[in-house]
Amino acid sequence: MNKILSLLVLCISFANLGSKKDQYIARQGQVTFFSYTSVENIEAKNNQVLSILDIDKQEIAISMLMRAFVFKKDLMYEHFNESYIESDLYPKANFEGKIIDFDASKKGVQTKIIRGNLTIHGISKKIEIKSTIENTNGNYTILGKFDASVTDFQIKIPPILSSNIAKTISIQFKFQYQPYDE
Repeated sequence: MNKILSLLVLCISFANLGSKKDQYIARQGQVTFFSYTSVENIEAKNNQVLSILDIDKQEIAISMLMRAFVFKKDLMYEHFNESYIESDLYPKANFEGKIIDFDASKKGVQTKIIRGNLTIHGISKKIEIKSTIENTNGNYTILGKFDASVTDFQIKIPPILSSNIAKTISIQFKFQYQPYDE
């Protein structure tokens, strides 16, 4: 049900986009994050990330459920969702952006900037991400990496734990798109 709602939200946000032949979808994109700490590194992976790519307008939209992140330890999952991200209040993270100077007809790999708004924990922030976009026979793969500050998204870290949690989180993503068919 949540996947259907996420897809509906993305489709509505792209209601005025070009024809369906210019739209691509990644139903199982991957987002990982890593945080170095002196006590224990924190790493999580989410393989249930939905993204729509509009080639004609050079736009991209991403939506993911925060509870879909998988951690090595159950306690990390619990702290992430209950204490930091507050997944009950802010169940999703979203990104809407534009790929700058993208040439969809070019085969092979292009390095491009994606500029847009990232919303985490109910807070939106403008970001730029250096990304690699590969066109293989009309199928697109986009991957990239960027850093996000926990303070930018008003994620509160208790003072007693502040020395054990990084202030900046490294985020990586990979989306393999296929033509969008209704």
